[in-house]
Amino acid sequence: MPDPVCLITGVGPGTGSALARRFAEGGYRVALLARSEERLLALEKALPNAKGYRCDVSDPAQIEAVASAVERDLGSPSVVVHNAVGGAFGTFREIDPSILNRNFQVNTMGLLYLARRFSPAMVSAGKGAIVATGNTSALRGKAAFAGFAPTKAAQRILAEAMARELGPQGVHVAYLVIDAVIDLEWTRKRFHDRPDDFFIQPSAIAEEIWHVVHQDRSAWSFNVELRPFKENW
Repeated sequence: MPDPVCLITGVGPGTGSALARRFAEGGYRVALLARSEERLLALEKALPNAKGYRCDVSDPAQIEAVASAVERDLGSPSVVVHNAVGGAFGTFREIDPSILNRNFQVNTMGLLYLARRFSPAMVSAGKGAIVATGNTSALRGKAAFAGFAPTKAAQRILAEAMARELGPQGVHVAYLVIDAVIDLEWTRKRFHDRPDDFFIQPSAIAEEIWHVVHQDRSAWSFNVELRPFKENW
């Protein structure tokens, strides 16, 4: 049997790259989607079983083109992780409405396009998994997150609607809320006075997604929340 295929969007220096490494180590052929060709080339060199595809997930035509290329090069994905994210800070009076719309296209519509394209093959196979990575903005609307939180809340509700439809057909849909600051170069600079255990590790996020994707059918999760042990919630 050929190795299974995992498709990951938003392959950046943090969670996306960690996911790519975890699934490659687990025996998957990995399709890497991002807008940065340089980043994709670097990961391709580091991961022999991975192949990069430049893609803007807010564009259904690009998703269709990349999906066809992935199926040709690697095979049909049995796992899709939507990790790409559009974000912005500002109150509802401050934000540019076009930015909110752009974030909606990436976060919510991107998930819709991906699920519509890849779930039929999963249903036919009677198995598969679709996971969206979110954060606390999917659960609450703080004042300065008006350009971002509405899109993540919509993304979570879309994922729930998908889960209720696809679950009985053998396809596991899950939503991962990351209630933490991810350990990245720029977050270390911004929170330079915080200790190491303030941050969540990308590799730990990837490990949990790996676990969720491979859960026994008798005990599937939908809402999954992750936070460091010292996080105030």
